[in-house]
Amino acid sequence: MDLLATLMQQLDAAASEIIRIRRELHQHPEVSFHEQWTAAYIKRFYAGFDCPVTDYGDGYGFAVDIPGGQSGPTLALRADFDALAVQEDNDLPFKSQQPGVMHACGHDGHTAYMMVLARTLWQLRDQLPGRVRIIHQPAEEVSPGGAQGMLAAGVLTGVDNVLGAHVMTSMPTGTVGYHVRETQTGRANFTVTVVGKGGHASMPHLANDAIVAGSYFVTALQTVVSRRVDPFDTASVTIGSFDGVGSFNAIKQNVTLKGDVRVMKESTRVTVRQQIEQIAQGVAAMFGVQVDVDYDDNYPVLFNDPDLTMQAVHNIQSANIPEVRAVTDVGPQDPSEDFAYFAQALPSTFLYIGCDPDDGQSHPHHSPNFLMNEDCLIIAAKAVGAAAVEYLQQHK
Repeated sequence: MDLLATLMQQLDAAASEIIRIRRELHQHPEVSFHEQWTAAYIKRFYAGFDCPVTDYGDGYGFAVDIPGGQSGPTLALRADFDALAVQEDNDLPFKSQQPGVMHACGHDGHTAYMMVLARTLWQLRDQLPGRVRIIHQPAEEVSPGGAQGMLAAGVLTGVDNVLGAHVMTSMPTGTVGYHVRETQTGRANFTVTVVGKGGHASMPHLANDAIVAGSYFVTALQTVVSRRVDPFDTASVTIGSFDGVGSFNAIKQNVTLKGDVRVMKESTRVTVRQQIEQIAQGVAAMFGVQVDVDYDDNYPVLFNDPDLTMQAVHNIQSANIPEVRAVTDVGPQDPSEDFAYFAQALPSTFLYIGCDPDDGQSHPHHSPNFLMNEDCLIIAAKAVGAAAVEYLQQHK
């Protein structure tokens, strides 16, 4: 039996174990930069078969090296393991036991399939032409993200390429998705503080209303995308919070706004930031208020290397995985992803694994009702496993 067939057979035998691990992780979620229990849980798994673990960065990230029995390239496989500050509404026997915290994006599934895939590759290491580095990354959800710290600590030293994957409730279970070049949006967040002069509602002429100035700022922002961004580019500017709570008869002295920016070109990122800061200066001058902008340019546009991506697609298709019904170009994706930092450092590709529930009651990622079809887990293990093993054999 050849290497790929043996890998598929061993993953089939461990399918129920992947689900068990995922459910245990789901019960014990931890938010970004606080994943102490999760990291220890994963490390105990590797200790069970004497696999070396190396910490990278100042958080909870680490990697496992699987040396092959023959010379060849080094491919990194990355999975994230943080959860979100979301209260779970699902009624499950393995529901989150942590109040206000939930695996609402599928990172528990990413970690579970990767753990079992890593063990299987370890067991087959003598047959591998090259080396696999398993990257377990914390803090994907919250800027500055966990990838940058691991990169700064050298997690990609000696690595040739990187492959990652994300489960997606927006795609049918049995679908493996891909896209080439610009694939997920870059992201920025900003906080705007407007300070005017408080006063009595009956005497507005003696005050300077921060709510009016802040409202004008929100309205003016609508011109950024509609009038300053090429219609053939992709961008969005959203105000997600306007904190102006006060009294019905008092004029607010200050308000705080929080906003989100998404772009599909790094050049567009520069344009949007310049316009937001310029509008803030204009509002300050127009209303005679103080406007402070705290702008955080964070996750880059995720760029999938065309050659590596299409090679992975070919390898998955050629593997004839029974559970995979389609391998298809799903187009650009709206969310941002800090895997983009790995893709900036080395030619990389990021795949998508459909996990839409069988009953069709799909809820979006980050929803308190988020629920994946666990059939996607063996599909992820097999698809990423096939892409990795065939990559090594083709580059030996």
